[in-house]
Amino acid sequence: MNIQGIVTVIRIPFLILSLILGVLGAAVAWYESRNFGSPFNMGYAVFALVGLLIAHAAVNIFNEYFDARSGLDYRTRRTPFSGGSGATPTGLMTIQQDLWLGIVCFLLLIPISAFFIVKAGWLLLPLLILATLLIILYSPVILKTGYPEWSPGLGLGILPVMGAYFVHTGEYTLSSFIASMPSYFLVHNLLLLNEFPDVEADLTVHRRTLPIIFGKKRAAYFFSLFVILVYVWVIGAVVYNHMPVFTLLSLLTLPLAVQVIKGSFRYDDLELFIPVMKKNVMLVLSTQALIAAGYILGGIWV
Repeated sequence: MNIQGIVTVIRIPFLILSLILGVLGAAVAWYESRNFGSPFNMGYAVFALVGLLIAHAAVNIFNEYFDARSGLDYRTRRTPFSGGSGATPTGLMTIQQDLWLGIVCFLLLIPISAFFIVKAGWLLLPLLILATLLIILYSPVILKTGYPEWSPGLGLGILPVMGAYFVHTGEYTLSSFIASMPSYFLVHNLLLLNEFPDVEADLTVHRRTLPIIFGKKRAAYFFSLFVILVYVWVIGAVVYNHMPVFTLLSLLTLPLAVQVIKGSFRYDDLELFIPVMKKNVMLVLSTQALIAAGYILGGIWV
């Protein structure tokens, strides 16, 4: 095990998603503290963010471990956004090292989790248990169910935002759930689009993803529906006063969303599809960042 292997298997650029999710959850808590006097602690926000980054690293490591152990990573045509990190097939890491590194990440999460359970309340424990199960079961079990995309939407969308909110308030609220749903749609779609190039390799290890079950064309329509739902959700939440009006800044990504929707139907040409996958990553990150900015601006504009 070496530094290059660790950095590669963790997939550090992908951790930007967790960074934004942590900021979004904290931004919702801060917005409510400014408007309604609910609790907010900047130290908790930073510490929770560290925990989220480690948890996301664990997700990436265990995905690498299970995909390498099944042989999938040796059959997949890698792209910058799909097909694994390449750390294990290229010899930077061994399968056993992947496992031990993932376990180390879990061990690091124990004191962080214990701290917040003591400070914020035991109701955080069910969320942490669910998140752990999603990490462990995703590759060996959930990916074979026929509709696995809900899992990253929940585990790397809803749960991080609500957890980052909970550490301040000690409760789960409708407002935090509403704020987290665009993340669900976006992260769901992040995994869905990245599955298109892996269909043939996934079939060899009996995975059952939407592009396999529905076919790529129907899966592209499903993807497009979820992109549209992001903006419908934000607009509806603002209209009914469940999100601050500044979260409408997320509509600035609509032109990019249109490009991604059109590009999702170019799945048969990988050279054209890879730029679409890149744009989808930009869409996922920038839309959530703008929603977080909307909550921060809403807190400032009191």
